[in-house]
Amino acid sequence: MLRFLARRSLGAIVILILISAITFFLFFALPAEPARLACGKNCDPTSLAMINKNLGLDQPVPVQYAKFMVGIVAGRDFAVGHCSAPCFGYSFVSQEPVWGTIADRFPTTLSLALGGAAVFLVCGIGIGMIAAWRRGTWIDKFFSSLSLLGASMQIYFVGVLALAWFVSGLGIMDQPAYYPFTDNPAKWFSGMLLPWVVLSLIFLANYSRMTRSQMVEQLQEDHVRTARAKGLSSRTVFFRYAWRGAIAPIITIFGIDLGSLFGGAMVTEYTFTLHGIGRLAVESVQLTDLPMLMGVMLVSSAAIVVFNILVDAAYAFIDPRVRLA
Repeated sequence: MLRFLARRSLGAIVILILISAITFFLFFALPAEPARLACGKNCDPTSLAMINKNLGLDQPVPVQYAKFMVGIVAGRDFAVGHCSAPCFGYSFVSQEPVWGTIADRFPTTLSLALGGAAVFLVCGIGIGMIAAWRRGTWIDKFFSSLSLLGASMQIYFVGVLALAWFVSGLGIMDQPAYYPFTDNPAKWFSGMLLPWVVLSLIFLANYSRMTRSQMVEQLQEDHVRTARAKGLSSRTVFFRYAWRGAIAPIITIFGIDLGSLFGGAMVTEYTFTLHGIGRLAVESVQLTDLPMLMGVMLVSSAAIVVFNILVDAAYAFIDPRVRLA
């Protein structure tokens, strides 16, 4: 297990370096001039040259990239002062440290993504298991039809309807907002509940159908038939034997879907006016704010890579037939 984690960690570092390099050099291929954006409308050549020097934009692009990567590990000195590690530089627009802005917004996106994942995993797997348990009945057909309907929905459409119905119309739910969990767990839950449900809808439909198909397939396996032949109850066979074989592929797909989950969180943040890093990424692209965009990209990529490593490590514990070489 330790060798597996070490190998995956080294691979993750290589992936993050490639992502940072591609993003960095593609940004400088754009025709926009970052220093002019930071300078404002009434910008004179002297101010423009000073901003280029203060932000290190007067150096060759490879040198800027090398200093950027070193700053993440060891910190970096700018003309405006020292930036402690992890240093992603200063925003071209706000002149604020990038890491501080990301640290303020990341808990919102993390709460949204993990809460949405918990909802669609629990509800999707539960619905899929019920449909498989009652295969061929009206319950199975009802949940299958409901899954097809959910898969056709879009976040920006369902989110607006949910706000109109449950918040503005009926008034039975609070206006979505992020509150730190440590300050008030109840307000944190009530403020994020509606975004969680909306974010989970598309994934819930896929996971319910996937769980049903996997459970139906596992119930036809030889080891399940053997368990039945030994006289074990249908409930024991279903939950102890078929369930363990069906959950492993679902967890694998979940690791792949983590990237899509963060993408869905971005749309959900805009729909419910949540200030997370997804919204910050869009704003950085619109304002051509390279340091902020680089910081968001690397932090998001690192989170996805870490979650995938954890999912892969958990795979061996869920299915004893799998061994990590």
